[in-house]
Amino acid sequence: MSLSERLEKDYLTAFKAKKTDEVAVLRMLKAAVKNKQVDLRRELTDSEILDVVAKQVKQRQESIDQFRAAGRIDLAEIEEREHLILRAYLPTALSSQELEEAVAMTIQTLGASGMKDMGKVMNAIMGEHAGRVDGKELSALVRAKLSS
Repeated sequence: MSLSERLEKDYLTAFKAKKTDEVAVLRMLKAAVKNKQVDLRRELTDSEILDVVAKQVKQRQESIDQFRAAGRIDLAEIEEREHLILRAYLPTALSSQELEEAVAMTIQTLGASGMKDMGKVMNAIMGEHAGRVDGKELSALVRAKLSS
């Protein structure tokens, strides 16, 4: 089953079960996917849908951080519930140890020697582990490895 079919099936199931939080989040996700389809003027692949989901997850995480900084715990909790619902559509993230091993292996494979090679290393890892890596965490790790 493709990711778009899974989204539609989960949306209908949540709608019939009257799960209002899940219905609202899936409705927003479906709208974001549809907007991307309209922009590209074609059907999206599963990896492109994963990119949309990852972007939505990142937006929720940023909102959570901002709400917590402003002392709005009530709004942060709403965003956290939405964040959890969206995370279910992403593949499991790499552990910090797996990420370190991937960075070390990629640096060795590409023969990266300094900060000028950071983009090549980042692109290789993001391409290989799409949707499973946090860009900020990866950037900090690659920067630390290449500058030492």
